[in-house]
Amino acid sequence: MKHFSLSLLVVACWLLPGLATAQTVTGTVTESGQPIVGATISAGATGTVSDVDGTYELSLRNAGTYTLTVSYIGYGSQTREFTLAAGETVTWNVSLEGGATNLEELVVVGSRTAPRSSTTSPLPVDVFTSDDLTATGQQTFDKALQYRVPSFNTVQTPVNDATSLLDPYEIRNMGPSRTLILVNGKRKNMSALLYTQTSPGRGETGADISAIPTDAIKRVEILRDGASAQYGSDAIAGVMNIVLKDNAEDGSVTLRTGITTEGDGEQFGIALNNGTNIGETGFINYTIDLSKIGQANRPGMVDAAGEAADFGASIEDVRAFLSRYPDARNINASPETTASKFVVNFGSDVSDNTEFYGNAAYVYKKVNSFANYRTPYWRTLADFPYLADFFPDGPNGEYIGYVPTFEGNLNDYHGTVGFLTRKDDWIADVSFTTGGNEQTYTVSNSHNRNSTLNPDGTFKYRENSPITFDPGGTRFTHNVGNIDITRRLSDMVGIAFGAEFRNESFTVIEGDLASYEDGGADSFSGNDPRNSGTFDRYNFGGYADAAFDFTEDFLINATVRLENYSDFGNAFVYKVSSRYKFAEDQVTLRASFSTGFKAPSLHQIYTQKAQYSFVPGSGIQVGGLISNVSREARLLGLPALEPEKSTNFTVGVGLRPNSDLSITLDYYNIKVEDRIILSTEIGSTDAGNTPLDNLLAQNNLSDLSFFVNGLDTRTSGIDFVSSYRGLRFGDRSLVVNLSGNYTLQNERIGAVKNPEIVAGAGQSVANPTQEALFFTSRPKYKAILGIDYDLEKVGFSLNNTLFGPTEFRQQGLATGLYTEFETKVVTDLSIFYRLTEKFTLQFNANNVFNVLPEWNFKSESPAGDALLNNPAALQNQSNLITFNQRYSQMTYDGFHFSQLGTILTLSGSLRF
Repeated sequence: MKHFSLSLLVVACWLLPGLATAQTVTGTVTESGQPIVGATISAGATGTVSDVDGTYELSLRNAGTYTLTVSYIGYGSQTREFTLAAGETVTWNVSLEGGATNLEELVVVGSRTAPRSSTTSPLPVDVFTSDDLTATGQQTFDKALQYRVPSFNTVQTPVNDATSLLDPYEIRNMGPSRTLILVNGKRKNMSALLYTQTSPGRGETGADISAIPTDAIKRVEILRDGASAQYGSDAIAGVMNIVLKDNAEDGSVTLRTGITTEGDGEQFGIALNNGTNIGETGFINYTIDLSKIGQANRPGMVDAAGEAADFGASIEDVRAFLSRYPDARNINASPETTASKFVVNFGSDVSDNTEFYGNAAYVYKKVNSFANYRTPYWRTLADFPYLADFFPDGPNGEYIGYVPTFEGNLNDYHGTVGFLTRKDDWIADVSFTTGGNEQTYTVSNSHNRNSTLNPDGTFKYRENSPITFDPGGTRFTHNVGNIDITRRLSDMVGIAFGAEFRNESFTVIEGDLASYEDGGADSFSGNDPRNSGTFDRYNFGGYADAAFDFTEDFLINATVRLENYSDFGNAFVYKVSSRYKFAEDQVTLRASFSTGFKAPSLHQIYTQKAQYSFVPGSGIQVGGLISNVSREARLLGLPALEPEKSTNFTVGVGLRPNSDLSITLDYYNIKVEDRIILSTEIGSTDAGNTPLDNLLAQNNLSDLSFFVNGLDTRTSGIDFVSSYRGLRFGDRSLVVNLSGNYTLQNERIGAVKNPEIVAGAGQSVANPTQEALFFTSRPKYKAILGIDYDLEKVGFSLNNTLFGPTEFRQQGLATGLYTEFETKVVTDLSIFYRLTEKFTLQFNANNVFNVLPEWNFKSESPAGDALLNNPAALQNQSNLITFNQRYSQMTYDGFHFSQLGTILTLSGSLRF
């Protein structure tokens, strides 16, 4: 695969035609000598952006006279006319000045009125260009952010069924559903996937940002502050705005390939980004990205004694099997993934004061993964004699167990059309956005082992069972209408107001009969028609925003918002932020205070299903997830879900002591009341005669779980971002970037809010395992030290990412013990070489030193100390939480950087 990929790269580049001589404008864009990254340089519909050192190069197709404009969010634009002869190159160096009155540029996240730069804005905002993301060498957009944003974390879980389609991510330890994702400033649809396994993000959903191809991205703006007042629900932790490329002339094609140093996880991909003019004033930019990532397998060596004890098997039989297959034939780590992605961004002037714009994207992703291997002493021929005929997979056609497959198909789309009109100093933006995400599954190489009898006395399933099942899936769609109006009333006052209407639809797609009846397919049960259907709601919201520049240095911004939801009523939130500059703009003090909310998702309200999960000490069990609007919920007296309410406070400082150094330091404090959680598994009571016991017995369930407003929480910490460009070698600067996040507090406030039926059973909806997922399963601290140096022909980027310790308390772990992931540093190296002005080779070595996640038992009491000094007892605890070492490297709660070790990638990019 590797040789084929490299050969195709060389051949494709050789076949691409040469280009005619172009007219070129080059230069740098700065503010007070400080390079500006991501400034837009345009000539009509043709444009480009400035690089990490502020440089740019704009190629123009024809000789003639052009009007060039240089602009950047929060700065006044500059315009100049050039007359270029054929093949001529001119230089235009531009120094921009901050401008609070410039509302004709794209409105950045964090304010509905005038934008500001990162060091002088009243809110902490990070901006990353496409080159920043590409330099990481990561396969997907979400993984690239993992190595660029200290407060951003994502995990890849080893065997978590549908989670293999979409990894959970979050900002500031707040879960994936509390970061709002925008595309060109418009709300992106959520995923149809609800995370229900024991991993970070459990009980939540979020937008599928991994579906967005990096080659389509112009820049990413990340607001690290609550923004419900500006944007509505889901913005408690912050907002991520993905700005798509809008270049009408230039394009590129990139071929990439890669492999792990273990020889698996092969990668191959091709991405084409191109643009063209629409008439004299319009543009269209499109991206096509096709990729294939091979399976990588990192199973643990299974412990025979633990297996024999768990399955009641003969130790001799277990040892005989493990002597041939030490990993028990388990397949876990990274699934095979195939993806095709298409993105288009377009716009055109329809009159002197009105622009029509839009964008659209479609993504298809297919994932092939596996459940835990069913060993012959786990699913025995004595219990299921027909398995010898179903799975004759041994060397001589004998039964040696089987591994159910989990095949997922993901379809994600979104699109926006709108009009932006400027008239009499008013700017009106009217848009319509639609989007959806569908995930459907197939389970193969399995069976329905239920012993239900037909009227003639034969088994309905067992030996009559199919081996391939359609479990159904889920679908989520939304439609959003926005009206946003802004105006600068004077040099001191700017206003904005608007409204949004949104309707959402969540569908549970039923599976075939054999996939769900009487337990369904062994490994993953399908959706019962009784729990399936389509569920809808709508909401209407309005906001008003005002910015007051009392002086050139002192700003106050205030926003209020009112939302009305069809299913739970009203929500009123507000936000106030301020900024004060002094010492000739070298120091900026900033602060904000806001209230926010997060509506319960339709997924959380209506999901009801049987679920297979690993229960330490009990193996794989079938539990029930019941919805809060079900008959079962009424029998148990479960309350309806209410929206979460939050209070955010941020205070920080921005420093720019000279043109080479910039620093921002921000403290944040987020309180969330009535936080929505997916409860722990609630089992039967000692009495055995409660409605809870009856419900479990009637449905043949080991336990049940449900969503509830179960906790009040507080999260606080510090974000630090700095950049230094003062180390110069010749005419080039060595750029040093240091950023970090430190969590000061992430904990529950007050008692767990247990429903009466749970409290009466002496149980809790949030046990230590659940609370560890919420509060300690993310790094305590994380830091990124990056060094970049760009010569004319060659350059390199060296990143060191420090992942701080995480703590976890797995279900079933003995009292007094917990596990801790060790602090690790992952080093990534990127080297690029410009063979010509148009063709660049880039080599990435991710995780150069092959650093792997490691964890250890820790004690928190004398009982824990005793266990640490008892190797046999400690081995038993290790077996308990790793399914007898199947997941010995990462345990079952996930991990924060790749367990695949060193990954090598090579890409070639041709600009045209």
